[in-house]
Amino acid sequence: MISGSGRRYAWWAASAVALVVSPLVRGQEIKAAWDGRNLRIKAPKLHFLAGKPLENLRNGRAVSFDFHLSLAAGGVALRRVVERFVISYDLWEEKYAVTRLEQRKEQSNLPREEAESWCIENLALSTEGLSPDRPVTVQLEIRAADVRNNPPVLGEPGISLTALLEIFSRPARPQQAKWSLQEGPLRLSDIRLSGARGQ
Repeated sequence: MISGSGRRYAWWAASAVALVVSPLVRGQEIKAAWDGRNLRIKAPKLHFLAGKPLENLRNGRAVSFDFHLSLAAGGVALRRVVERFVISYDLWEEKYAVTRLEQRKEQSNLPREEAESWCIENLALSTEGLSPDRPVTVQLEIRAADVRNNPPVLGEPGISLTALLEIFSRPARPQQAKWSLQEGPLRLSDIRLSGARGQ
């Protein structure tokens, strides 16, 4: 039998490890915008600097997060982009620094919410060749990097997108911190120049 404190701990652990957004609230979680060429998103209610990753950061360890943003129709992925961001924490300033590995682009001295937003808003998904009136679904998946079981993503000349795609082709481990948001179906023509903005 699980005690009351044990049940509370199990609930907290499950909440910290996985966030799956209910279809009933999806429209409140992802804000998408299309500029005619690229789709970008905001997810103001998503907080992935939490649980074990946040504990590691505040213990002085940098944490890598893998992001997978995709557009799908009829269950088939039409476009996708994968990125890895490395986040560190300044114990003295109590602020975060974020590095986007593919472009070696960095932002520092950020509060937690701004560090999370910086990662998400720097994802850009090309929509070249897609009909703006075709209904599509937008999905964002984030995983705290599992360096023990995943292939290395850094090499020559830089980050391996193939290795990142391979990571998302497999289910996450049960204890791996992960988050998933979905919105749609929607039409690109309906979200032109609204919602999110790229940086």
